[in-house]
Amino acid sequence: MSDVQKAIEAASGVIQDSVANGAVPGVVAGLTNAEETLFVEAAGSRALGGDQPMTEDTVFSIFSTTKALTGTVALQLVESGQLDLDAPAKEYAPGIGELQVIDGFAGNGTPVLRPPASEVTTRQLLLHTAGFGYDFFNETYQRLATDHGQPSVVTASRAALQTPLLFDPGTRWEYGSNIDWAGQVIEGVTGTTLGEALKERVLDPLGMTSTSFVLTDELRSRLATMHQRDDSGIVATDFVLPAEPEVHFGGHGLFSTVGDYLTFIRMWLNDGAADDGTTILKPETVAWATRNDLGDLAVTMLPGVIPSLSNDAEFFPGDPKGWAYTFMTNENVAPTGRPAGALGWAGLANLYYWIDRENKIGGYWATQILPFADPGSVGGFLDMEKAVYDALG
Repeated sequence: MSDVQKAIEAASGVIQDSVANGAVPGVVAGLTNAEETLFVEAAGSRALGGDQPMTEDTVFSIFSTTKALTGTVALQLVESGQLDLDAPAKEYAPGIGELQVIDGFAGNGTPVLRPPASEVTTRQLLLHTAGFGYDFFNETYQRLATDHGQPSVVTASRAALQTPLLFDPGTRWEYGSNIDWAGQVIEGVTGTTLGEALKERVLDPLGMTSTSFVLTDELRSRLATMHQRDDSGIVATDFVLPAEPEVHFGGHGLFSTVGDYLTFIRMWLNDGAADDGTTILKPETVAWATRNDLGDLAVTMLPGVIPSLSNDAEFFPGDPKGWAYTFMTNENVAPTGRPAGALGWAGLANLYYWIDRENKIGGYWATQILPFADPGSVGGFLDMEKAVYDALG
């Protein structure tokens, strides 16, 4: 048996065990190398207690694993000379120029606002250093939501974009709605919706036919149910992202399948080329876009400010992490065997991926469970990744 076949069998075992031991009600996961999808496997049910099994073509709300797709379009626009990463982002998305920095709250609870010390750039948006956060990871944003009616990003409304900056641009790393604004930059450059730009430039060339910001009836027929874990266990919910969002949120809004996402991962393993050789990104772009570009800044732990949406979350605690365009980079060899400099990230409903360009292997794990960093799901993903590296030696 080849090492690759051993890796497939080891990964398959973790997928099946995750359902058999009750860690998750259902999961779809798979692996790819630079040439082809090695396998996709489904286990369990789309809904806890339901009669629809998970299948290889099950559709998921992929949340923040949307970000890398949006970032890819931005990189294409940099290649074509249409987008200057270091120009003020308001040149492309004027609304971002209206935002101020919040310096806390006055005694009466009113937000204290001031102009930023410098303009937000698209580079900062892609690196998460522009100043934006998320209400489920940041107490200031949570207070704006609870006390001042700031809409959540999951509403995909234009009002949800209008959050103040948490700090002066470029001075900190904080994970948040930066890539949603990068999507607005893309719309300003292309004159189309983000979904149209993504479809024309990435999805169609890669053959990603089940990926969309719009939940069509056909996609809905394959959609996995969202679940919530609490102290009593896991329950199915009726939560669904907006089927026809007011704004295409480049940070979280896509519906997709594991097979489609593995095709996207493969493009990064293959130096920016699609399976048929079509250039999605130039090899030289891939080379610089996959390197940590935070300088003296670093990726930090994500505090679970809203427990129903996220636990405290950090990949490989204690090890340094950076950020590329637009992925986390692990700066040391990870406990799973993922080499230093590899790429990865995740989505709120416990979707995870990694991209190892050194060994030409990548994987994607998809569940639909809140809160984020659910031990049953992230544990399964990391177990699958480690099983793959152990098998590959």
